[in-house]
Amino acid sequence: MAHVCSHKHVWTFDNFLRPLIHNPEKIFSPYVSPGMRVMDIGCGAGFASLGLARLVGDDGRVVAVDVQPEMLAKVTSRAARAGLQHRIEVHRSSETALGVEGQFDFINAFYMVHEVPETDSFLRQIYASLAPGGHFLVVEPKFHVSQKSFERMIQLSVNIGFIEAFSPSLLASRAVVLTNHSIDH
Repeated sequence: MAHVCSHKHVWTFDNFLRPLIHNPEKIFSPYVSPGMRVMDIGCGAGFASLGLARLVGDDGRVVAVDVQPEMLAKVTSRAARAGLQHRIEVHRSSETALGVEGQFDFINAFYMVHEVPETDSFLRQIYASLAPGGHFLVVEPKFHVSQKSFERMIQLSVNIGFIEAFSPSLLASRAVVLTNHSIDH
């Protein structure tokens, strides 16, 4: 397996301070609304999944995806404590295949694309999973991913068919919102 941040270290970045640095409702609210179907890839302990579940409401659904069953157990536990378990479905992916059925209005990949062993294949799977007019948010840590590497990932995405829509500003991060349709300004 590629270097994947172990579930044993998740507390170092997914703790009570995280929402102060990266507020999930604020980050995702421009792209996510009630009733949407959303995928949170590399969900870790659920920092983003919980925020997304609040935004999709009772009629929406969040599929939290991770390769580590321990991470998915953390998401399940945290969702139950927050009363959001009915909005979140956990799914264990393999190292090379998401294995999630259907299309999604919004897909989140927060601090995880740099851990994917086959970026091209991963991005193609995302492209196939994105509903028409959907958005794909990629956020990478500046301390792990250089600007040059991030730009290569964006170019690879564009080559697949994605359109670069926005570049949100997030603390200590490189971010891009990709879509599969043209944006009218």
